[in-house]
Amino acid sequence: MQNRFGIKDFVIVLLLTLILATLWLSMVQRDRQWPVLQTIEERGRNLEARLAAIESGMRSGTRSGTQMATPSHVVQASPVPAQRNQSWARPGVPVAWQPEPAFTNDPSTVPGYKSGGEFVEVFEGQPQKVTPYLYGDVYGLRVIDRVCESLATFDPTTMKLIGTLADAWQIDPDGRWIRVHINPHAIFSDRAPVTAEDIRWTFMDFVLNTSIDADRTRSTMVDALDGVDVIDASTVEFRFKDALFSNILMAMGNPILSKRYYSQFEPAQINQSTGILFGSGPFMMQRLPASVQELSTQWTPGGDVVLVRNPNWWCGQAPLDRYRFQVIKDELARLVAYRNNQASMVLPTSPQFNTILRDEPDFEKSTYALKWINMRSGYSFIAWQCGPRGESGRKTPFADARVRRAMTLLLDRDKMIRDIWDGIGTVSKGPFNPEGPASDPSLSAMPFDPAAGMALLKEAGWEDRNADGILDDATGAKFEFEFTYATSGEIAERIARFIGDAFKKAGIVMTTRPIDWSRYQDILKARDFDAVIMSWSASAPESDVKQIFHSESMAKGRDNFSQWSDPSADSLIEQARRTMDEKSRMLIWQQLEGVIAQGQPYTFVRVAPWLRFIRRDFGNVRMYKTGLSPEEFFFAGPTALPQPSH
Repeated sequence: MQNRFGIKDFVIVLLLTLILATLWLSMVQRDRQWPVLQTIEERGRNLEARLAAIESGMRSGTRSGTQMATPSHVVQASPVPAQRNQSWARPGVPVAWQPEPAFTNDPSTVPGYKSGGEFVEVFEGQPQKVTPYLYGDVYGLRVIDRVCESLATFDPTTMKLIGTLADAWQIDPDGRWIRVHINPHAIFSDRAPVTAEDIRWTFMDFVLNTSIDADRTRSTMVDALDGVDVIDASTVEFRFKDALFSNILMAMGNPILSKRYYSQFEPAQINQSTGILFGSGPFMMQRLPASVQELSTQWTPGGDVVLVRNPNWWCGQAPLDRYRFQVIKDELARLVAYRNNQASMVLPTSPQFNTILRDEPDFEKSTYALKWINMRSGYSFIAWQCGPRGESGRKTPFADARVRRAMTLLLDRDKMIRDIWDGIGTVSKGPFNPEGPASDPSLSAMPFDPAAGMALLKEAGWEDRNADGILDDATGAKFEFEFTYATSGEIAERIARFIGDAFKKAGIVMTTRPIDWSRYQDILKARDFDAVIMSWSASAPESDVKQIFHSESMAKGRDNFSQWSDPSADSLIEQARRTMDEKSRMLIWQQLEGVIAQGQPYTFVRVAPWLRFIRRDFGNVRMYKTGLSPEEFFFAGPTALPQPSH
């Protein structure tokens, strides 16, 4: 019997083929649509957050100022809308209601938006700790800022203090208390709510616990904070010993910790920790010990610090999957890693920045070359050891203010900036931003004047008594000192050579002591140096300088590591801190600037703008007055995007 393939069979086969082809095309189409659907979903979530923020802002009404004596960067109280529950508030005191936290510039509305990817930021030095309040440098702070949140923060465009974990607050007109209401949506990354007890515990049982090595923050808090009271589950009140302008930032600007998470560790375990970092912010640690038994799994120095997106961030969703911090100490190696696409952002040296932009016209097609002054722009300085050095208790030549002033007069800082930093920056004259109201406009930076410097040294008893080219004192001891600096590449070496050559011409012998950045904090704590170079950067529009220049801050663990003491400076610092009227306070800071200039505990070297190279693979990169906001970055792929703007 023959098998025949007839018309009926052909039709059946054709139909089956068409069905299979249709199924295959449908699967392909679904695969193609999946990223689009993901993007639509992500934009939907961000749109919901934006609508909620707009709705909240409409409920809040227009912010209007009151007559309370508070710093200008603090958002003043606004009328309390009737629909808002204010049973938590003190009667008769205006409430400053805050809008729901939202992105300053919503990444989902930017062309090329995608969710996912990893951003790699390069550190110039090795952080030793990223545990809140125990960190010792700017690198630890950068990590903590991505994970933890405070009650309030500075708006990146207006520089006004706006609510983060707090959705409302009241400020005592006399400056003796602040009552804060917590946003009911605020949660930690484990979805546990942020409560008033978490806030009380952070301040009273963690920072003010003398068994915990939080000396730096505790020193500014212990003489100001009288107590923190839990009013109800969502309301906390800060009580102050005195009315200080810094009370607001102390209460509102410090990271809030989870009592549930951190209280499981003993103080000794916290002190020995390097990576116990847990919070409510946009990112969370990839490696985080969940319990005491898992402490061995925490991040330790030497490895990359890797953060991952917090899926439970109550303010929305950060676009990036991961945020990695990588340490490359050598400045040339950092640039090579960036060029090889092994880093997303680097801090170039000033010569690198200028040379590349001048010699490589196509460089900015693939890189955002950012240069701007912002709130965190700081100053570099040489700190002179005014007190006894370390355990030896040896007196250095810099115990004499005349010697310290002479050292500044002998140093041509304008030439330093031209030769070392390729002209980027200006000579610093003191601890306040020269463009800000705290700086005295009539006060100029000390000039380069070797003759005046030598005259001061002679007045202080230093002169070349045996014609060997080296200054001696009356006992015959030679003027010798040790200069400590961090080993971080060519710029550091050039600084050391420049300073050594300048002082050699004056008959001063300078030996160098290059050390790794990881050892800096131990040296500063022990006061084990003659002279050391470093820099300070700000975290607020106005800083309380008590921590750096008040004699009380000479205590171990605090930041007056040069051990400079001046009764008039102490008096002005205390007076300024207790002056709530901003204009009056600025005049006091200006007086203090003059006292510091006369005492010269530091030779103030340079005020510099921020310099950053960031790959154009990333979108929504913007230069804000507060710095950068990486929680807004998104990975767009190798596409040329518009130049970032303020």
